[in-house]
Amino acid sequence: MRPPDPRLVLAVAALLPGVGHVLIGRAARGLGFAFFTLIGGWLTAKFAAPDASLISKHAGGVLVWALSIPDAYRSARLDQERARVAGTGR
Repeated sequence: MRPPDPRLVLAVAALLPGVGHVLIGRAARGLGFAFFTLIGGWLTAKFAAPDASLISKHAGGVLVWALSIPDAYRSARLDQERARVAGTGR
């Protein structure tokens, strides 16, 4: 089976945290990113100042989400390259 296009994985990962990893077959990693995005967002919202902006209130979750996007893309690129070398990809 040919791995998904890394650009598609990038777009999906940017829209929904962890789903890019699920798309490339790394469900446990994707669910971990999704879980820690929610927990990080919740924790910073709980302890943030009342007058903080929306991004600031959820900075922990935004940070984990931002880290998951290039990780999913890089993993998809590596999978695509492995498939190409093995002769099963483009």
